[in-house]
Amino acid sequence: MKAVLLHAYGGPEQLKYEDTDKPEYGDKEVLVKVRATSINPIDYKLRSGAAKARMPLDLPAILGRDLSGEVVETGRDVTGFPKGMRVMALANGTYAEFTVAKADVLSPIPDALSFEQAAALPLVTLTGAQLIERAVKPKAGQTILITGALGSVGRTAVHVAKAHGVRVLAGVRASEKQEAAKLNVDGVVAIDSEEEIGHLHDLDAIADTVGGATIQRLLKSIKKGGTLGSVLGEPEGAKNYDIHVEAFMAQPDASRLYQLADDVARHQFTIPIARTMKLQEIQEAHRLAEKGGVQGKIILVP
Repeated sequence: MKAVLLHAYGGPEQLKYEDTDKPEYGDKEVLVKVRATSINPIDYKLRSGAAKARMPLDLPAILGRDLSGEVVETGRDVTGFPKGMRVMALANGTYAEFTVAKADVLSPIPDALSFEQAAALPLVTLTGAQLIERAVKPKAGQTILITGALGSVGRTAVHVAKAHGVRVLAGVRASEKQEAAKLNVDGVVAIDSEEEIGHLHDLDAIADTVGGATIQRLLKSIKKGGTLGSVLGEPEGAKNYDIHVEAFMAQPDASRLYQLADDVARHQFTIPIARTMKLQEIQEAHRLAEKGGVQGKIILVP
């Protein structure tokens, strides 16, 4: 089969589209023909070696976390996944024509979604949902600021927080305020404006997808005993505040993924797709994604 292999840490040029063996599957696993996948920031952090300390790779490695495809074969302990079934998952090794996933992480793709639409969803929607439901754990009526609210993880966090009866503030750049208003939130805050940050106080929680200097400036706006949920680890200086910090990494959750995908299918929220590219264009796709400014996900089609 064709796949993208990473032979050494470094820039996009280290990603090679080449022939490799089709993966073998175990008794509880499913062989899936990949019909689409997508790029996430963790992909280029792994490729460059930036995430090597906490997530070392056994090189050569096949990257990719988002799986959208069709069931080809199943292990002998697997039921409920007939050949040809359209499935999606938060998986591994999806920059390839075929990959293997444990049956318990696979969800059916809602009929209204294409393979490409489904490929945009697993990592970002599960991260956004778990940021709210597992890290922040809000109560109805509380006020939460979601940073990076126009990003894919942020959009999901906004959708999930609203469903929990939370008063949601969208934290975005000043230049994005008009676009963020379309999220139908309770307020929009320019988190690159010291003046607007200065008006924030006594927040019950912040759900952070941005990190860096921005979250450090925002820590003082969380009330005593409040919560910071983060997808980027505990920020420097957080221990100086009387707040609870919950940093986490997304985990597969097949049933929640299906619910979120169904919400997308019913137009309750959207994960924008910026462009669709061939898997063999992986080097250019990584350059575009890493440079930033692409308004949405980059989908890769084998």
